[in-house]
Parts: sequence; C-alpha cells; structure tokens
Amino acid sequence: MPDYVIHLDALEVSMGLGIHAHERAAPQRVRIDVAMTCRYPAAPEDRIDAVVDYDFLREGIHALVRSRHFELQEVLCEEVATLALRDPRVVEVRVRSMKQDIYPDARVGCEIIRIPTNRQE
Repeated sequence: MPDYVIHLDALEVSMGLGIHAHERAAPQRVRIDVAMTCRYPAAPEDRIDAVVDYDFLREGIHALVRSRHFELQEVLCEEVATLALRDPRVVEVRVRSMKQDIYPDARVGCEIIRIPTNRQE
C-alpha cells in the first residue's frame, strides 16, 4: 500500500489563542502547518476522489478557529489533528501551530504527532 504525505503549510489565521490578558484582548496571527500521511490501496488514479482532498482540512481549520477562543496551542493542535484523522485514509498527522507576534525575536509553538487509535488496517 503506498503512502503519500499531503502538506498544508503556512496557513495563517487570525484567532483568539492564549491565557494572558493581551492575548484575550484581540485576535493574533497564528501559523498552522499540517502533514497528513495518507495510505491508499494502490497508486491513485489522476482523480481528486482517489486521494485525500486537503480542501476539507483548510476549510475545517478556518471554521475551528472562528468557533471559539483557545487557551492553549496544545488543544488547538489536538483539534486540528482530530479533524485530519476523520478521513480513514489518514494514518498519521503532524500538526504545528506557531504564534507569530508574541516575542519580537522568536515564534512560539507546539507540535504533535497523532495516529488513529481505533482503526483496523
């Protein structure tokens, strides 16, 4: 079974994220990167329905960050991973979030790697 890694890189969103008063006062820029390892029964044909379409992920992330304020990047990453793992062809997902403007000299973030727990291969 061939594996392919689909990337959604440098998705910049404006969202409520953080525990500090200045983070709660206004949305901030957050960069989200996702890598989904997708497994197909054979090399896919040249049709979008033969592969995992990353549109669902991008649209889902935009809806997620509009839905509420997140206290922690860890929780944001978990929810993005859960979204990606909804497609049974995704066998692993790596999610990274980076706050872009907290410090003048650094970005701060979180990265997680998740695999589905209740799937039979």
